[in-house]
Amino acid sequence: MKSVREVFKIGRGPSSSHTMGPERAAGIFKEEHPDAEAFRVKLYGSLSKTGKGHGTDRVLYETLAPVPTEVVFCKETPPDVTHPNTMDFFVVRNGQEEEQMRALSIGGGDIRIMGRPEEKGEEVYPENSFAEVMEFCQFRSLDLAEYVELTEGPEIRDYLRVVWARMQQTIREGLAAEGMLPGPLKVERKAKKLYQFQPAHDHPQIRECRLMSAYAFAVSEQNADCGTVVTAPTCGSCGVIPAAFQYIQNQRNLTDEQMVSGLEVAGLFGTLIKRNASVSGAEAGCQAEIGSACAMAAAGLDYLFGLSTNQIQYAAEIALEHHLGLTCDPILGLVQVPCIERNAVAAMRAMNACNLSYFLSDTQRISFDIAVRTMYETGTSMNKRFLETSEGGLAKMYGRRNEQ
Repeated sequence: MKSVREVFKIGRGPSSSHTMGPERAAGIFKEEHPDAEAFRVKLYGSLSKTGKGHGTDRVLYETLAPVPTEVVFCKETPPDVTHPNTMDFFVVRNGQEEEQMRALSIGGGDIRIMGRPEEKGEEVYPENSFAEVMEFCQFRSLDLAEYVELTEGPEIRDYLRVVWARMQQTIREGLAAEGMLPGPLKVERKAKKLYQFQPAHDHPQIRECRLMSAYAFAVSEQNADCGTVVTAPTCGSCGVIPAAFQYIQNQRNLTDEQMVSGLEVAGLFGTLIKRNASVSGAEAGCQAEIGSACAMAAAGLDYLFGLSTNQIQYAAEIALEHHLGLTCDPILGLVQVPCIERNAVAAMRAMNACNLSYFLSDTQRISFDIAVRTMYETGTSMNKRFLETSEGGLAKMYGRRNEQ
């Protein structure tokens, strides 16, 4: 199993699979062809159907500049294309396509180049399931943060300090911003309004909802505006963990070092999901993005509350289980509706999962490992219209409503 660094990556939004992945692939192709006169990039599947809204063409033009580039959104998918986020890069000479590279954007900013050895990255963890992790921790009398540090080395904390600082910075930037997000939906930024709203009766429950939602909106709106965010585990779900963690840090006066420990635990659960399922909305629906982020946040919150390892995995299981079947249906392909609100709702759900795990961990019947396998099976069985294509669900109904 890989490092938690593979879950938390700092980059530009709005989509780890539709902008960060293509940007990385384009950079490789450009470096390999420094004398190219022109490039052509063909996008298939989800990259074609929601690439405009996600800014895929924009990031490709920027990355391949100053070489003249044509980006083609292919309506038909060739039979040899099996992954929903597939792109073909070509060097164009005299109008003819010559050197080719096929790249798959597999989620979380990761790519796979066909015909080449897979960039698997270093396998850091010998354990590949939570059951194995728990067994090892019990044998060595470790908690989960100690397990991460033992396996990855103390330098992982240095990396996560940067991650936490970036999350906090994105919250601050989002809370200060105003105006409309880019795109034809004309979505108004709401984070500042939520944060500053003063209700007549500011009960603790209302305040928790308002502040946590404000933080989630702040990060998600920055992501939608192509700002710098941390994948957690993706750009589309980047607001969940920062929102839940920032609220709890403020409420409990926790130190940044304590928050880093929480990120170690959250990252471990994200790594388990990436290893045994998927965090790609195009591959497994929004359950793989928002569901995974909610599970990671719930696990981290449990750890920060001082709960047991078994309670931590139960919180993560509750959070993931109750996102099963969640579709990825962004309106007009933009990472705005319903994506931004989903981050806020998932942050609050993580808190609910944390509370339930405190009361009911001795009643658990479904393990976290089972929930992960179920999520992946559900996602791969889902109708393709609901896998980040904007052809089903809210996207379809919105389009039908606005047909002339």
